[in-house]
Order: sequence, then structure tokens, then C-alpha cells
Amino acid sequence: MKVSIIGGGGLVGSCAASALQFGRIVKEISLVDVNLELAEGQALDLLHGASLISDQKISSGGTEQVKDSDVICITAGLRRKPDESRLDLINRNVALFRGILADVKKHGYKKDAIVFVVSNPVDVLTYLAIKELGLPANQVIGLGTVLDTTRLRSMLAQRLSVPPTQVQVTIFGEHGDSMVPIWSNAQIAGLPLEKFPGVTSQLIAEVEKKTRGSGAEVIKKKGGAGFAVGASIADVIHSIALDQRRILPVSSLQNGLYGLRDVAISVPTVMGRTGVVGCIEVDLWPKEKLALQNSGKVLRETIDKVLGGK
Repeated sequence: MKVSIIGGGGLVGSCAASALQFGRIVKEISLVDVNLELAEGQALDLLHGASLISDQKISSGGTEQVKDSDVICITAGLRRKPDESRLDLINRNVALFRGILADVKKHGYKKDAIVFVVSNPVDVLTYLAIKELGLPANQVIGLGTVLDTTRLRSMLAQRLSVPPTQVQVTIFGEHGDSMVPIWSNAQIAGLPLEKFPGVTSQLIAEVEKKTRGSGAEVIKKKGGAGFAVGASIADVIHSIALDQRRILPVSSLQNGLYGLRDVAISVPTVMGRTGVVGCIEVDLWPKEKLALQNSGKVLRETIDKVLGGK
């Protein structure tokens, strides 16, 4: 499998490439960037470590790289300011993103290619990609709340001194202010979260608050997220490459699930080689379902305002 990362010269794109290299699953990683020299430098840095890691082909270049790619991962975009919400980015990023989509269409792509949007605001830009690329909706996804979910799990694990991989709690909805942590189905090592020693409503509220502000905190302290988002991107791409049919909270077009319609938003989504294999509606607390529907409303209003509903 060949993965092309548009924006591969930047922090997010290069961290994703590194995570894919260490994952040793995809066959080729191509770094695409408007700054060709930067993309070449990142590719060279990856190549220098190849003998210690894996036998993948590492390449770089312009948007022409996408024409034979199995996954086209778009990470390029203007960076969010510390006091700026992800949705505030949209007016600054839509024109840039439309230009990227035009380049992708100009060079062409495989009929079964998966387009994977990471650029923010990811849900709105995923919707835009679905509408403008002409691919089947199941072949266009966004990173959605995959990153938010791992942040929540990891910080909860730290507070409870348990292994992060044994924490199961997921965030649905918008990758942004209206995200919805699903505490009703949360578990640690298969045990209900509310019965686990040390868990209190105050602890849950504190971890949720820290998760909601964690993106801005990372931007403030180091300039932008890299390692965790790179690992999140690789996790989704590996599920596609291996046709794993894993359930992930990626952003995908919804038309009925939980009452959500005509928005790209994160719900339990089965991911395989063809992209979205299906979505699953699990039982939620009434307040969680209402919050998820409100999240969809927030996104729909933003799409109508910025994209004219198109």
C-alpha cells in the first residue's frame, strides 16, 4: 500500500510518516508538500533510519504523487492559535483546502483510493472533500475524534495509575468544542468505570476538562501536536491497510444514525480496506445522545454558513 501525505513536510505530516515507518505495514510513504525541499529533507531523514526499522520505499514530491496512492492523507493547513477554536479556523483554511482538492483532482487518483482528511476543522473539511472529489462517501474520512479519544484514555489512565491500553472510553461528535465523551460505556480492563477503585464524578469531570483543553495546551507549550496525532493517523491507516474492520471514531458522512443527517461527524465506524464499511448505533445515555445531536447541529450550521450548504 502506498500512502501519500499532503503536508508531509510539516509537523503533523512528518510525525504521521514516522509513525507509519515504525508501524512497518504500508509499503510506500510519500511526502507531498508545497515546500518541495522540506518534503525532500523529511523523506531523507526517514530514509536514513530505514535500515534499523523497515524496508519501505520512502519518496517525496508534489501532488502528482497521489495518482497511484492507495491512501491520500491531507494534513496541510494553517495552524490553530492557542486561543482559537478549531471551527474558528475554517474561514482561513477553506480556500487553502479547496486548492489542495483541485490539485488532487487535476492529477487524478485511483478509483478505490481512500482520502483521509486531518486538516482542521476536520469535520467540515471532510464534508467538503466528500462533496467536491466525487468519490463514494465511504472512501472519504476524517481523523475526527480519534486523537481526542486517545488523549482522554491516556490521561484517565495516568490519573488512575492503570495501563493506557486497558482504558476503554470513546469520544463522539465534533473534533472540537462540542465533542461528547461517552462515559456510559466506559471500562477499564473490561470492568465498568464507575465501579473501578478511585473513580469519582469529580475525577471524571477533571479528566474531561483537561482533555477538552489539551489541544490548546500542547499548542501553547510546544507549538503544535505531533507525536499523538501522528500515532492516531497511523492507527487509522493500518486499519485500512490490513482490512481490520476495527471500530474507530473517525469522521464520516452520516444520514440517519442518532438522527444525524448531512454532516461528517464521529460515530462508531467500522474501518476496512474500502474505507467506511459501516456505522454502529450503540445505546447512549439520553444526555449523551442529545449532546451528540447538538454537536451535529453545530457542524451543520457551520457548513451552511461557510460552505453555503454545498
